[in-house]
Amino acid sequence: MYSETEDVIRALAENAEGVCRAYLPAGRREGSYWIVGDLQNNPGRSLFVRLTGPASGPGAAGKFTDGATGEHGDLLDIICERTGISRFPDLLAEARAHLGRPQPVLPDAPVPKKAKAPGGTPAAAARLIAASMPIAGTLADTYLRSRGLTQGGRMTALRFHPKCWHRDEGQTRSIPRPALIAAVTDGAGGLQGVHRTWLAPDGQGKADVETQRRAMGHLLGNAVRLTPHDDILVVGEGIETMLSLVEAAPGLPVWAALSSGHLGAVLLPEGLQRLYIAIDRDPAGQRAAERLSARALDAGIAVRVLEPRLGDFNDDLRAYGAEALRQHLAGQIGPEDRQRLVG
Repeated sequence: MYSETEDVIRALAENAEGVCRAYLPAGRREGSYWIVGDLQNNPGRSLFVRLTGPASGPGAAGKFTDGATGEHGDLLDIICERTGISRFPDLLAEARAHLGRPQPVLPDAPVPKKAKAPGGTPAAAARLIAASMPIAGTLADTYLRSRGLTQGGRMTALRFHPKCWHRDEGQTRSIPRPALIAAVTDGAGGLQGVHRTWLAPDGQGKADVETQRRAMGHLLGNAVRLTPHDDILVVGEGIETMLSLVEAAPGLPVWAALSSGHLGAVLLPEGLQRLYIAIDRDPAGQRAAERLSARALDAGIAVRVLEPRLGDFNDDLRAYGAEALRQHLAGQIGPEDRQRLVG
């Protein structure tokens, strides 16, 4: 069954170098890769985009990985990051324009499509979630506690899979490894994807592999909703970062967007009055906060940015403890919300 999104992604991959030259011009081609500093088009050699390879699967053309941050995705994600476009239809329109394709003429009535569930779709994500278990007492719980995080066991968005398939770039065989599984959901609570963090055999850290984290499904605009929101929301990048805020301020509703690119594009819920953006202390986090702040302010939502003292809030939690982190947050949270710091 024809999917325009898959067709556009495939066409972008077939023209991967042209996409990179247009959206990551600070980089350059080296062999089969486009090398650049990061998704913000800074000079450097951390992020690499595969320019050649099969249409899908291991080594596929158009896939990127940032060795410094662990971010990964495809060329559509790069276009989203570089343009700041948040609505998926607008993102597809941008991609069509780059490819020189005409914009589609919408039919008078929607055409029903047959459901399809290949790997990497929300249906595949649902199968992985169904095969996982609550994390209390598992290696995932051990991993989180090694990071100073004690509340993961009560998060329904987090699961554990003892044998989640993993394969690094260039490997021909997948290996089952224990993994922390996080559900990525939309505003209606529908499962749209999953994020996997592969763990060491004893749970004391991440697995000793090149790619320690990987996501699948429809991530753009969605998030790992760790706790329910009400009229306020705290949204940031990593799962561990946002769980650190739960440790210090259990009354704050928190979401994890999983990366700076997705943080800038997360869709905000209706009825939200105040938004707190928990950033990592790096240029990517700053830029994502700027994009999300602009969208929130346009919607009439008050915005404050929460900044860690160190690289991220999990660094702060482990270095200074929950009480010190709570006091640090108290100086940044609006006075109307400070009572939420203690639950």
